Parts: sequence; C-alpha cells; structure tokens
Amino acid sequence: MDTPIQLLDHTDPATKQMLENLRKRKAKFDIAEKRHFYSIYGTLGFAFLFCCYFYFNIAEHNSYSFFAMFSAALKDGLNLILFSITLISYGAMNVFRKQKDKKEKEYQELRCEIVDRSKDLWKKEEEWKNRHLIFEVMKKHYDINLYHEKK
Repeated sequence: MDTPIQLLDHTDPATKQMLENLRKRKAKFDIAEKRHFYSIYGTLGFAFLFCCYFYFNIAEHNSYSFFAMFSAALKDGLNLILFSITLISYGAMNVFRKQKDKKEKEYQELRCEIVDRSKDLWKKEEEWKNRHLIFEVMKKHYDINLYHEKK
C-alpha cells in the first residue's frame, strides 16, 4: 500500500484497500493513455514519411500514368516497408485506444462506486466530517477526484 494512503486517519482498512485499488487503476489508466498518445504520433510520423517518400520517389517520376505509378510503388521495397509499418502502427494505435478505453472504464467505475458509497465507507460522525481530508490527499497526490461522479 502506498504511504499517503497508509497514513490516512479516520479510515478503516477496507476503505484504504479500496483507495489503493483506485490508485492502481489510475496508474494503469495513465500508462495506457501515454501509450495511446505515443502511438498516435508514431502513426502520424510513419504516415508522413511514407507520403513524402512516395511523392518524391514514385509519384514525381511516374505521374504521367497511374499504372506506371502503381507498378513502381509495388517494385520499390522501401515503399512497401514504409507502407507496412504505417499500417501496423495504425493497427497498434487502435489496440492501444481500446486498452485505454477499457482501463478508463474500470477506473471510472471504481471511482464512482467510492463516491456513491461514501456514506457507507465513512459511517461514524467523526469520519464523515473528516472525509474531505481524505479526498484532498487523493486529489493532491494522485489527481483522483472523489468529490463528484463527473470526470
């Protein structure tokens, strides 16, 4: 368990475990979001390289005929490699997007569950009055908002 969560007062061990699970899911979501972000720019970079290479080495020299351009594109090995890498990176980008969406859904569901069950998690009067301190710790250390269900 992470140190700031262990040091929380007015919270029982089960609630601390829920907060720890929420922190872990948030970390997994952040990693998935970064992977998706980098895959987008990687795909755009490879697409740009492919388009530049195709234009300067194939289209510019064979623009008189579509068939000549198509034939030259299929004969050029580097062109096919760049095209393949672009397609593969596009597929990877879609896989990372699906993973990111799945991790975000899991994270948001647990976060909303904690917000919904806050009356059950902090039953005692003293705990209920001091729950804002726990929410502040989660917001400050982990950027997790437990004040509202909305993102």
